[in-house]
Amino acid sequence: MKKSLLLHLFMLFLIFMGMGFKSNAKMTEAWSTSKDLKVPESVMYDKASIMLYVSSINGRPTEKNRMGFISKISLDGQIDTLEWVGGLNAPKGMGIKGNVLYVTDIDRIHAIDKNKGRIIKTYDVSGAKFLNDIAIDAGGNIYITDMVTNKVLVLKNNEVNTWLHLNDYVKPNGLFMEDPDLLVGTADGLLRINLHTKVIKMEIPHKGGIDGLKKVEKGKYIVSDWKGKIQLMEKGKDPMVLLDTTNKKINAADLEYISDKKLVLIPTFFDNRVVAYKLMY
Repeated sequence: MKKSLLLHLFMLFLIFMGMGFKSNAKMTEAWSTSKDLKVPESVMYDKASIMLYVSSINGRPTEKNRMGFISKISLDGQIDTLEWVGGLNAPKGMGIKGNVLYVTDIDRIHAIDKNKGRIIKTYDVSGAKFLNDIAIDAGGNIYITDMVTNKVLVLKNNEVNTWLHLNDYVKPNGLFMEDPDLLVGTADGLLRINLHTKVIKMEIPHKGGIDGLKKVEKGKYIVSDWKGKIQLMEKGKDPMVLLDTTNKKINAADLEYISDKKLVLIPTFFDNRVVAYKLMY
């Protein structure tokens, strides 16, 4: 009897340890926009207005041509306003704080009034080379990656300063706020950085770059690698590839994930679309 009970408990332990994303997890395409978007780099869901913001570079990623723009798109993939805010250079990552949408733009950060659809303030960032993603903590502090200088910056009290120099890691890109920690996607893997102590831990080693980074559930994340691969990541487990359009030369830039709809939104960069997928796992 005791042996039978121990065997049963051992089997339950093995099942528990093996819990994670199911092997049949997959994404199925729900819709795609028209190709009117021009090099879309990032998608941001605004729960307040039930709309999507899309940043379009409309040129090269470091080109200062004032042709970049932000679009508003409905949740069924219809373009509501193509050039809702224009005159940008190469807009990329976005973050929402109250009624303000913050957008990185090579070496600047724009604050956009969501209600008026216009830039209300621009922060020039001295020494910045390639500002990328944005994450905002509970106190309203805005964190930004610079992929070239290997820095995480912070916009606080209307000033932008270096928050942390990632000396041992390269190409910091995707950000996700998980107070009291900031998750940073790098070319070496997913870092967990305590906001108060700035202690860095390698949460999940991973090669190939992490452009888009969103949490699916506790300890589980969905990431994109720009070249075209979407993966589910979990500590201590091999990543699971859900989609790979690399061979088709369709990129997967800074994605968005709407948890209550299980909807993954992928800006396809040079393919000039946003494609939505239903995540099933």
